[in-house]
Order: sequence, then structure tokens, then C-alpha cells
Amino acid sequence: MIFETHAHYDDEKFDPDRVELLSHLLRENNIGKIVNVGATFKGCKESIALAEKYDDVYAAIGIHPEEIDEINDEVIEWLRQNSSNPKVVAIGEIGLDYYWVKEEEQRAKQRLWFNKQMDLAKKLEMPVIIHSRDAAEDTLNTIKLYNNSHVKGIVHCYSYSKEIAMEYVKMGWYIGVGGVVTFKNAKKLVETVEAIPLESIVLETDCPYMAPVPHRGERNSSIFLSHVAEKIAEIKNISVAEVENVTYQNALNIYKKANR
Repeated sequence: MIFETHAHYDDEKFDPDRVELLSHLLRENNIGKIVNVGATFKGCKESIALAEKYDDVYAAIGIHPEEIDEINDEVIEWLRQNSSNPKVVAIGEIGLDYYWVKEEEQRAKQRLWFNKQMDLAKKLEMPVIIHSRDAAEDTLNTIKLYNNSHVKGIVHCYSYSKEIAMEYVKMGWYIGVGGVVTFKNAKKLVETVEAIPLESIVLETDCPYMAPVPHRGERNSSIFLSHVAEKIAEIKNISVAEVENVTYQNALNIYKKANR
């Protein structure tokens, strides 16, 4: 089966069929465990609620860099308290996103709250899910600062070079690969998948976003992860079963609470 390491089933796009998907449709389509990832404070609460309702769903809680206007020390304390929930497997998604943010003051604010959430993960000895867009150097420098035997994680929706990916792999981190790998213009990601070991890759959708070919432009769901697994198998000239089995174990390695 496939381990979906990054989904957003709390999104309103799933309102019509969320119950059907999470109660039986995903499992019937070869999807085993699912991590629903918080990006907003509201999304964190909803992720926990979904994880508590469905056996195969787990939660990650954290505030996305584009949402830092809603974060404060009280929110950090809420994250700390709720991280003890047995269904909460990671702090995330957290990180840096400079794509729309050009002002240094706002970028510095992102770095401040990224560091505070990394501090929290370090104290809790929990893995992290990293969002990084147009911020390769600052993200890598931050992770190098915090990287130790307890703080590991996934660089979600990886979009940088294979050389930077290898830096993460050497530190024992995982690279999140989703629908983008099937796109015609995904040369850098294809090169990254070629270069890094399968033991460093996890499968993700970021659904309802980033649907793979042949569903590009549609609402994404974990059901479409089969196309991602097939593409990785093609790139690495191995079987789809091997991709599914190894990436499933990789996800269990990083999300240790999901082993229980």
C-alpha cells in the first residue's frame, strides 16, 4: 500500500466527499496511512479532529510561512500541548516562502517563527515537515543549525537542485515527491529522483493541489498517488511495488508515532 505523507483533507474542496474518501475510498484504492497537515491554526485543529475520527489518518500541526500573521507565543504553546496527542506525528508544515514576499522585514519575520517552531520540535524530539519556496539557502542553513539525531524531517514538495537534495539526504532527511514529478517541465525534480536513493523519498500529494498527469488541473486526492509511484519507478527502472514498499517504510521511519 501507499503511505500518503502530506494531504489537506480539511480543505473545503473535500466537503462533498471527505467522509467517503477517508472512511473507505482511499483504502480501497491502495492508500494505507495518511498524514493530514496543518498550515493554519484552524487547519491544525481540523487535522487533529480528522486524525481522531479515522484510524488511518494522522495529523501534523504547525503554521505555514504565509500564515505567520496568526502566530504568537500562545499558538506555540497550543502546538506544544497538542503535540502530545498520540495521533500527532510531526510539527508542520513550517518553513520559508519568499515567492511573494520581497520585503526583508517580512522575510525576517518568517525566519523568526520558523526558528521558534524548529525550537519546539527540538524540545519535543519530533520530526518536522518543511515548506520552502524561493528560499533554498536560508532553509538549508536553518535546518543545518537544528539538525541532530532527534530533529529530522521531510522537505515537502521539493523544488530545488539535486545537489541541495543530497545535502538533506546526507543529514538523514527525506525528500517529498508528489505530482510535480509527472509534469513535462519537472526536469530538476526528475534529476533529483534519479540522484537520491529511494530510501530517502516519501510520497505525497499536497492534495487538493498539485494533481499529477493525467489529472493535472483537477482536484487532487491520495488516489492519484499511484501515478507518482509509477513515475518514480520509471525514473529509477524498478518496480512500482518496490517504490510503494520502500517509501511506506520511509514514512514509518520518520513518522514514528504512526507505527503504533
